[in-house]
Amino acid sequence: MVAIIHPRVAHLLYNLRATMVARLIAELAHSATGIDIHPGARLGASIFIDHGTGVVIGETAIVGDRVRIYQAVTLGARHFPTDHEGKAIKGNARHPIIEDDVIIYAGATILGRIVVGSGSTIGGNVWLTEDVPPNSFVTQASVRSKISPR
Repeated sequence: MVAIIHPRVAHLLYNLRATMVARLIAELAHSATGIDIHPGARLGASIFIDHGTGVVIGETAIVGDRVRIYQAVTLGARHFPTDHEGKAIKGNARHPIIEDDVIIYAGATILGRIVVGSGSTIGGNVWLTEDVPPNSFVTQASVRSKISPR
């Protein structure tokens, strides 16, 4: 409850430009739960975070309705774009969009402004930097023996 209610209140304050208070509320929840949700992140209805220690959701992430997230999941950015002088350009959307009814298993890292389509499942420990079509199932590469069975 703390992990979800505090970020929702922090998000309202963030949108009202009370960013310092919003960050304080988000940090209180982070300290109590181990779940770090930036106040700028948009969370849909019925989001479920199970065993949430280590979950990180970045500022411009959008998480749809009925999304399930397990421990140590990161919805992060790849980098800040830079201007011609090499200075970071802030304010651009850099975090993923997770559509409705997605399941993200433990340890998955989803980076950049990509879209994970509705109804998809992202397996544990997957590193993802490309869009995923709706109703997809993404897992790690499997290991196969070079020796054929006799």
